[in-house]
Amino acid sequence: MRRIDIEVKVVEIGDIREVVTRDGTTHRVATATVSDDSGDIKMSLWDEHTDQVKVGDQIRIENGYTTSFRNETQLNVGRYGRLIILGQ
Repeated sequence: MRRIDIEVKVVEIGDIREVVTRDGTTHRVATATVSDDSGDIKMSLWDEHTDQVKVGDQIRIENGYTTSFRNETQLNVGRYGRLIILGQ
């Protein structure tokens, strides 16, 4: 799915790890679990979002998208999306 606008609550954040992308740049990534009335989904937090987002935060994703990673659907902000922290 593309062009997803959704408000969710962060219920869990995994450890931050460093990954090297295909273009050779190093990024910090963490996998978070977010939840709304319809259920839970995993979400990738990249670079500055790994420091900004905390467990318990209510966040809004604008222009996000989903992918399948290791046979699980994941929510992503992506290059053209936006993550807004609404509060706790």
